[in-house]
Amino acid sequence: MALRVALLCSLFGLLLGQGEKHTAVDDCCKNGQKHANDNNDCASLPLISSSMTCRIAQEQCCVSVLEDNMCSTGINVAKDQGVCDSLLAGTCETKTTKTCCDCCLLGKEAQELNIPCDHNLSVGYQCSLVSRACCMDGASDNQTAALGQSELPNQDGSAGVAVGVDPCKGKCDHVCVGIDSCACMKGYKLKPDGRSCEDINECLLGSSNCRGGERCINTEGSFRCMREVSCGTGYELTENNDCKDIDECETGIHNCGEQFTCQNTQGSFRCTPKNTCGSGFIQDALGSCIDINECVSQSSPCHRGQICVNTVGSYICQRNSVNCGRGYHLNEEGTRCVDIDECKGAEQVCSGHACINQLGSYRCECETGYNFNSINRLCEDINECRHYPGRLCGHKCDNTPGSYKCSCTTGFQLARDGRNCDDVNECESNPCSQECANVYGSYQCYCRRGYQLNDIDAMSCEDIDECALPTGGHICSYRCHNTPGSFHCSCPANGYTLAVNGRSCQDVDECVTGRHTCTENESCFNIQGGYRCLSFDCPNNYRRVGQTRCERLLCNDSVVCPILPLRITYYYLTFPTNIPVFTNIFRMGPSHTMPGDDIQVALTAGNEGGFFKAERTPTGGVMSVGRLIDKPQDFKLDLEMRLRRYSTVSIYLAKILVFVTQEEPKVPYNPFQE
Repeated sequence: MALRVALLCSLFGLLLGQGEKHTAVDDCCKNGQKHANDNNDCASLPLISSSMTCRIAQEQCCVSVLEDNMCSTGINVAKDQGVCDSLLAGTCETKTTKTCCDCCLLGKEAQELNIPCDHNLSVGYQCSLVSRACCMDGASDNQTAALGQSELPNQDGSAGVAVGVDPCKGKCDHVCVGIDSCACMKGYKLKPDGRSCEDINECLLGSSNCRGGERCINTEGSFRCMREVSCGTGYELTENNDCKDIDECETGIHNCGEQFTCQNTQGSFRCTPKNTCGSGFIQDALGSCIDINECVSQSSPCHRGQICVNTVGSYICQRNSVNCGRGYHLNEEGTRCVDIDECKGAEQVCSGHACINQLGSYRCECETGYNFNSINRLCEDINECRHYPGRLCGHKCDNTPGSYKCSCTTGFQLARDGRNCDDVNECESNPCSQECANVYGSYQCYCRRGYQLNDIDAMSCEDIDECALPTGGHICSYRCHNTPGSFHCSCPANGYTLAVNGRSCQDVDECVTGRHTCTENESCFNIQGGYRCLSFDCPNNYRRVGQTRCERLLCNDSVVCPILPLRITYYYLTFPTNIPVFTNIFRMGPSHTMPGDDIQVALTAGNEGGFFKAERTPTGGVMSVGRLIDKPQDFKLDLEMRLRRYSTVSIYLAKILVFVTQEEPKVPYNPFQE
């Protein structure tokens, strides 16, 4: 391993030849070795330089130390146990330990078989070194002579090495012992080239003299032993690897004050006061004298029956006077304490509750609804409403001394069990003027038909004036009369009668009931609210056919006759005012039509106001209302129809008497109607 470190250092010296000193690489290597010795790990090396060369030196030197330590462990196992089965080779670290252990066993076996220790086996350079070291261990007191027989015991060339003319001509690293024969100083061995020397790793070969609890650390040409456990506080490590007490008083690292003297002890020190205190006093941490309380620090300083009283610097013993505690008093002789019966005193300690005396005290037997308070020794009321919310009363719970009572909200009364609440039937006391309906926790007043509830008291009923309502004018078709709780309708005295619904006015058909005044020669025609007595005479050259028709007589040689209507028919119509315009009210036409018939209709008389309109249809003609008629009036209209069939023209005349009467009022929906 030392050879590897030397080669690395030589290589790093070449790499740093352009300006960086060789000592810088040495420092990096020493840092890696120190990290391995302190932490036994090379995975987290601190970077001491940004140089790549320095980092490599750190890592390789650190790994070299770890490998030396692991190899030393394997050699020790081989020497102590004689077998290497306890070492597992599962990782890189344990493999190195087991390899060194196995190679050491080879050397020991060679020694037992009297095989030369320098017998060259093809087991590798490191294994050969370990095997030879274990073979030579114990065979000779001078290990360096046994290992190479070319090492010198001292660096100055003493112990048989002649000093004079160099017969090797400067080819040897250390000393020349003959013509072209080189040797090495103690702690080194000759390399295979016969000229160069390399460090012997005493820790790896197990040739160190480190004691138990110490770790071997290889150095150039030698080794040193380091304690694995520190000395601890108050001690320091000597050059001999021993723990030596630190004299804090001599080095001045103590913290004793001016009033104290420092006295060294093993691993520590003690501060002793310069001034001594008298009897009955002791010094505190600041060196001041404070009184000792002998009554506390000593066990029974006074005789039995006496009490100890501390004084400054001493104490006195006094006769023990009887002091009775709470709940006791001295007997008449003043020799002992007896119990006080608080329950028999003038003061009522339990405030009306039962009192039970006890030794040195008393307790109160509280009545139901109270709890005994052990602190103030009083019976306190239990607030059942707070302790059991919602479980005692149906509505409201009111606490009382020692108990509670239940109450109900408005509209309820307390039930017989004194806890729940029953609904009160307020209607039994007749609070309403008419109808009352009991509801849960209250009541509601109602009014009969025709009345309404008063908005102020919500109890009394007032008559509804149906006739004064916004729709009152249409409740009755003619006239409305209000009555208490209702109303009634009336109709005009003549021409109408009240309908079955009691609101509408129904026209009286005087022609049917015989209540008209028409003569025998007149016909009665009923209209809205009255009647008309009608009669007509046929004009000349016509004869009457039936009650409403006149037919033309035969024409002789008269020139005028052919242009007169063949038939004159009288019609009577009636309808109310405000009838929608363009409403057909009359239709006329021939009894049958034939292809080629030409029909013409026209109003020839009575339509001076232009209220009516005549129109032709495929089968005749119709007459309709052309304008709105808003007041009652009578119309006499002549509607003429001309029928041209082949070459003959026939004229038909309809004399229509129209009676427009007052519109009958429509009665809307009434919520008060039965």
